[in-house]
Amino acid sequence: MKVLVTGGLGYIGSHTVVELLEHNYEVIILDNLYNSRIETLSKIKEITGKNASFYNIDATDFDSLNELFKNEEISSIIHFAGYKAVGESVNFPLKYYSNNLISTINLAKLAIKYNVIKLIFSSSATVYGDGESPFTEIMPILERTNPYGETKAICERILIDTYTANKNLSVTLLRYFNPVGAHESGLIGEVPNGIPNNLMPYITQVAKGIREKLLIYGNDYETVDGTGVRDYIHVVDLAKGHLSALKSNKGGINIYNLGTGKGTSVLELVKTFMNVNNVNIPYEFVDRRPGDIAISYADVTKAKEELNWESKLSIEKMVEDVWRFENQ
Repeated sequence: MKVLVTGGLGYIGSHTVVELLEHNYEVIILDNLYNSRIETLSKIKEITGKNASFYNIDATDFDSLNELFKNEEISSIIHFAGYKAVGESVNFPLKYYSNNLISTINLAKLAIKYNVIKLIFSSSATVYGDGESPFTEIMPILERTNPYGETKAICERILIDTYTANKNLSVTLLRYFNPVGAHESGLIGEVPNGIPNNLMPYITQVAKGIREKLLIYGNDYETVDGTGVRDYIHVVDLAKGHLSALKSNKGGINIYNLGTGKGTSVLELVKTFMNVNNVNIPYEFVDRRPGDIAISYADVTKAKEELNWESKLSIEKMVEDVWRFENQ
């Protein structure tokens, strides 16, 4: 059973590839190395002792994708490839709409053309917009607060409509929350290019002295300490969620939240990092960031009941593993 993993050398993709290889799936990685590194491929082999095929292809390049599908008998797709920074999407919306929508449309077309059985899409809690937590899969999708979230919602719609017209393709939409942490080996983790958009790599760069201080966007939210509250999930737990979705025999359209079901404030995460790793993180409060909401955490009941999946790893484990990775 060949599984195509787009964006498979990226942060979440690489951890998912590890889980797939360790469960004896044949994996084909597609990645254009825009926000990832080729060295991750050898790290994956070092962890698993197994090889994955690799193609340096952009998922918006239909002709190159078509050649790949023609030469490989792909049975399932896990689609991670896409731009993912909320703040950047506000400044460069067309970049996000172009890349994220075209890549998904291309994969949907080829899934139908080559009789792919299952397509698992990397969606996001941002599709819920400025709704009230905990978010459940059946709640109405409100207007998104940023173009990134809008692209995820549109891609979900594209894939739902694709299934409606092509019932042989099973589609799973995984709406996950805020991944942090790294593989326990310390060999793979989050390595952003340029200035980090996500909180944890920014924290680690401050901890290592690469950046002077952490900027915390907003301390006037109606939360426990004024900072934004998010559902932080260990990236290994998240990867295992994709494995559970792949193994599931449920056909049709299936939507699942992947999170812990608990909210942690930015300041709580920063202080946990400092306490667990015995390192100081200077920080400064600045204005709220456009597109951010105050509180976001998941109701994960459905994933537990239908996929037999739930997160296992604590916030303390998350910050411990990420710091180990940073110090390899």
